[in-house]
Amino acid sequence: QVQLVESGGGLVQPGGSLRLSCAASGSIFSIDVMGWYRQAPGKERELVATITSGGDTNYADFVEDRFAISRDYAKKTVYLRMTSLKPEDTASYYCLYRDSRGDYWGQGTQVTVSS
Repeated sequence: QVQLVESGGGLVQPGGSLRLSCAASGSIFSIDVMGWYRQAPGKERELVATITSGGDTNYADFVEDRFAISRDYAKKTVYLRMTSLKPEDTASYYCLYRDSRGDYWGQGTQVTVSS
């Protein structure tokens, strides 16, 4: 089993920045993918960004170079640095851990972008 604990969400003004963190614990495989998805009210959950154990990254088109995903392998933690935030970025952000057993999700952290 894998446990994921997210942190770093909150209220920020348009144009502001936040950094989300997700710490994984439990049975972590050497080959895996970690990442972030988000879900706004009334919408489906969508990909934000992922990073493999090899360091390959993938971003949704709406990111537009505003977000950066990274991971600390020693700390088993993945980060999402978000800049130039827009009101449409408001959503619950969920951490993902994926390996050969399947997908594991965190409980989500709320990001609200509003003046």
